[in-house]
Amino acid sequence: MSLVTQFIAELIRAANEADKLTPFEIKRLLNRSVATIRDMREQTGIPGSNRAKDVVIALQVAAARADALTVEEIRDNLLDAADIIRTLKIILDGKPE
Repeated sequence: MSLVTQFIAELIRAANEADKLTPFEIKRLLNRSVATIRDMREQTGIPGSNRAKDVVIALQVAAARADALTVEEIRDNLLDAADIIRTLKIILDGKPE
């Protein structure tokens, strides 16, 4: 299993146990997600956006507010991160070398 696949699984597990996560754990997972998404976007050639709708910006805001997020917000952000990373992985796996 690749590191990316393991990280996706970690995000989904964390989302399923969102009520048990500390703000530090939430912040760490979201910041890792941001870094992973940026790196994968660079590899795919998909540009990020500076608009408020960019998922990276939303994840950064959520990470900054980790101690004030509801369980539902934590779960939604972690699942959004897992979904974007999974989609980027599919794109990269299909990309010719």
